Amino acid sequence: MTFFTRGLVSTGLFLAASFPALAQTEVKIGYALAPDSHYGVAAQKFEDVVKAETGDDFTFKHFPSSGLGGEREVIEGLQIGTIEATIVSSGTLANFVPETGVFDIPFLFRDLGHARDVLDGPVGQEILAKFDNVGLKGLAWGEQGFRHITNNRNPIHTPADVEGLKIRTMENPVHLAAFNAMGAAPTPMAWPEVISSLQQGVIDGQENPLSVIVSVKLNEVQKYLTLSGHVYSPAMLLVSKPFWDGLDDDQKAAFQKAANEAVAEMRGYVDNVETTGVETLKERGMEVNALSAEEKAAFQASIASAYEGYYKTYGKDLVDSIVNFK
Repeated sequence: MTFFTRGLVSTGLFLAASFPALAQTEVKIGYALAPDSHYGVAAQKFEDVVKAETGDDFTFKHFPSSGLGGEREVIEGLQIGTIEATIVSSGTLANFVPETGVFDIPFLFRDLGHARDVLDGPVGQEILAKFDNVGLKGLAWGEQGFRHITNNRNPIHTPADVEGLKIRTMENPVHLAAFNAMGAAPTPMAWPEVISSLQQGVIDGQENPLSVIVSVKLNEVQKYLTLSGHVYSPAMLLVSKPFWDGLDDDQKAAFQKAANEAVAEMRGYVDNVETTGVETLKERGMEVNALSAEEKAAFQASIASAYEGYYKTYGKDLVDSIVNFK
């Protein structure tokens, strides 16, 4: 090697050391359900739009099926900045921003349209903004749909049918109060433990939207499905506040756009499952019944005592403003 070429190599090494190639930022996104669930399709849409908007700035690594742990653990990872993003159910969120629990009050929403309008409107956006104060950035409200009860003990038509039923709920005081008022035996449990607990008879049943019941094939471990529609279940697309604060304005705009489009994808999935899910589960062998208007009214009456607690926690004016939102 000549002195000249040695000089070129040295200069090249110096320049490489002084001006390293710009590395892509990895975005780890964790969620509790499978890639083909409503969470999975939303996560993929989120990635696709971010990449379309920002080019090679970011690379994504997905951790579906609780690959990074339970929802609470993942959210805590976002707070300290070891995980960048998640799609998460509302039940766990109340542990971080208590006001989110208001949306979990049973029989609060008339239908999906009513729920979406409230979440996208002033009440929902005000609560979304509160996540800034706890090391998180709430980008958009997604959804799972209305929750229904599955179990292995008996069909459910009246509050008496849930008396003593060991039913898994999320770690959510609003849900716990409702099922206690009905006379059930609610059992808070992280999602990764649920299937094995149903298989082993530790619990009799669980409650979830059709989007979850279908995607995780709960029909394989549950016999009865009651279309109770007792609670509307939102979800949220969250990113880490430390991660968000490190983005420039264009990148923040890209992530916000991606979140909005991911939510639209998720809601489309839910709409489809609400239409086709019941038939799918019947075909898989589940015994399905829907609560009539009179039966649903009986359940509403059974949780009147819980509503008094909800008014004290969230304020009757807030609850009424949601119920009456047009």
